[in-house]
Amino acid sequence: MRDLAGSVTVDAYVPAAGSARRDAGMLLAVTVLLLLIGLITVYSASSFLAQKQGLPDHFYLQQQASKALVGLLALYVLARVDYRIYRRLAWPLLGTTVLALFLVVLPGTEAIAPPRHGARRWLELGVRIQPSELAKLVMVIWAAALAAKKGARIRSLRWGLAAFGVVYLAVGFLIMLEPDLSSAVLIGLLCAIVLFAAGARVAHFGVVGLLALPLFWEWVRSASYRMARITSFFNAGTDPTGAGYQLKQSLIAVGSGGLFGVGYGESTQKYYFLPEPHNDFAFAIIAEEWGLVGTAAVVLAVAALGVLGLRIARRAPDAFGFLLAVGLTALIVVSALIHICVTLGLLPTTGVTLPFISYGGSNLVISLAAVGILLNIGSWRA
Repeated sequence: MRDLAGSVTVDAYVPAAGSARRDAGMLLAVTVLLLLIGLITVYSASSFLAQKQGLPDHFYLQQQASKALVGLLALYVLARVDYRIYRRLAWPLLGTTVLALFLVVLPGTEAIAPPRHGARRWLELGVRIQPSELAKLVMVIWAAALAAKKGARIRSLRWGLAAFGVVYLAVGFLIMLEPDLSSAVLIGLLCAIVLFAAGARVAHFGVVGLLALPLFWEWVRSASYRMARITSFFNAGTDPTGAGYQLKQSLIAVGSGGLFGVGYGESTQKYYFLPEPHNDFAFAIIAEEWGLVGTAAVVLAVAALGVLGLRIARRAPDAFGFLLAVGLTALIVVSALIHICVTLGLLPTTGVTLPFISYGGSNLVISLAAVGILLNIGSWRA
């Protein structure tokens, strides 16, 4: 059993059995299901775009499938690596991630971090890597390791939440320089979930939130497109051809699907109406082509993954395993929830992808790696 004060009440670990193995099998099955849904969605949503770019219609599918193989390999390997090793590697992993984030925004590194669509978010090192995606996983690991080490001190504002805030501000600042405000906010939310699970006081979150709100608002105001997105969120009709265009087209796609959808491959919104249909608005394409039935299936699959992840966390043999499982589950489920809410107009438009489904190699590999670590946590018992 675990002790959230930081101690471990057992000296040895043996393989889990029974319901734990069933949960692991179900988690893997749900992951594969979402991955398959993602592959067919990427093909449908991107085939026209690829042809317009002079590429084969299956180009993006092929790219995504190759990253899926890498991710599945990572899942297989990490499912067999003792999760406790990440507790010792938390700081080295954090340092490596901060270095990667620094290289992305450092002047003079454009050769390995070229700007794309007005932002610098990728490192070109033979393979394309998005450090902010890696930061989501590493910050969850680091937060879990530090929270487990602090134990009861996590309830102190000075030694608990404030101490975490120093490191988060450094990481978040580098990510916002890309700029990628949504990833910075998501990482903060994931760390907050880990700390809350460790016993941090809700009142302390409120204090930190109030202190951070003016900085956050000033950052939003510093870019006109961010302010336009906020304005269009509260009134989508104010700029239907500008900042509100994505939301308007997304809602058209969702509304067009009805109960059973227009049919696979029959989406009309992917024909240059809905920007990034294979990425930021993948859920809208699912809604249009598969209707309420298809979207319900995806939501239920994500919910099942969340329940299974929390069941693994509940049975984790130590505090670190518990907190890490909670954070990894949140990494997937919260990202999916934000993506779905953006698609439905329940949150301002942002670039959070739908795990396992949206096009994007870094996010896909990290999501599958997170499942691999979850499977390893679930394979041990006291």
